[in-house]
Amino acid sequence: PSPSLIPGHWDPLSQLSHPGIPQFMSIGYLDGIPFTRYNSERGRVEPLTGWIKDGVDQEYWDRNTQIGVHNQQLAARSLDTLRDRYNQSGGLHTFLQVAGCDLLSDGSVHGSRRDGYDGRDFIYFDLESKRFVAADSAAEVTRRRWEHGNVAEDYTYYLGHVCPEWLQKYVRYGQKELDRKEPPDVHVSGKEEYGMLTFSCHAYGFYPKTIAVNWMKGDEIRDQETEWGGVVPNSDGTFHTWARIEARPEEREQYRCRVEHPGMLEPGIFAWEPKSGVNLTVVVALSVIAAIIIVAALIGFIVWRHQSGNSRGREGARIHLALLWESRATDAGLTVFPQGRTVLDTAWQLVSIGGGSSSGSLLCRSRERSWVNPGV
Repeated sequence: PSPSLIPGHWDPLSQLSHPGIPQFMSIGYLDGIPFTRYNSERGRVEPLTGWIKDGVDQEYWDRNTQIGVHNQQLAARSLDTLRDRYNQSGGLHTFLQVAGCDLLSDGSVHGSRRDGYDGRDFIYFDLESKRFVAADSAAEVTRRRWEHGNVAEDYTYYLGHVCPEWLQKYVRYGQKELDRKEPPDVHVSGKEEYGMLTFSCHAYGFYPKTIAVNWMKGDEIRDQETEWGGVVPNSDGTFHTWARIEARPEEREQYRCRVEHPGMLEPGIFAWEPKSGVNLTVVVALSVIAAIIIVAALIGFIVWRHQSGNSRGREGARIHLALLWESRATDAGLTVFPQGRTVLDTAWQLVSIGGGSSSGSLLCRSRERSWVNPGV
């Protein structure tokens, strides 16, 4: 199989000054499955799978713990720099970094490094072009400094040599686990609203990540009319995804969901089987009741946090969502090489609240950190 190291993660963050919530996190992924973790609360790198625990020695954990501590400090300084560069004195801000590589079946290597601030692109490095692309004038300052300092050479060596080398080691360590195939559990649902019928096709619990979910009308695949969700990891090491399409109610019998996955002997065709009116009414009623309860609980929580925050002389709870981008180029690689391997190498997420000290969050895939990370 062709190993692949790619970035892609979605991480919701809340107010990180609360005890027990790590201000900085690093998670390593192989084929989209987390296998190592570092956070500022624990202060050390820890194994998340049996194969990585058995495959490396204590020196590996000690070395990468030192790297995690260093990256946490570096991320904090980078966030302070960006806050100053964007003339921001307070509020909640995030610094994110994602780096990864693909080792394709033909022996070629693809890699990239992407930094972001407050959920937006900041600067990007592509291994093939060996150039930095700045998203705005603030990022241009970083681009000029990095190009003058030959940072591109460090990134080229890491993404083109160190990253693929460790990727192959991880593949050997977890070969048995990575070669398993778990077929998806597919569910099709329908909802009629405003004179249109919306079909949803959900695939749950599959591995590996490679999957094709398509809506068909008759014998024709209707990709242009289909909306897809991302392929998202579950806590048990499997994945889930969905595809949605709109149809006229009178054409409901013509639509089918087609699912193809390495764990299936052949592609599966799934149709919507509507429930009876009585059962549907019950489901709708229960959904409405559940929504009311959730809204009421949320309002109560917000009021409580607001009152609690005022009593401490500071703002109530705020929630910030930060996104770690998914490489389009590596997604294309997975399509061409469906037996490829997937690993997330490096992603930093740094959060600062108010005018206090910075904090951060890092996601790491490949654990060798021989490269130099210069900060922004």
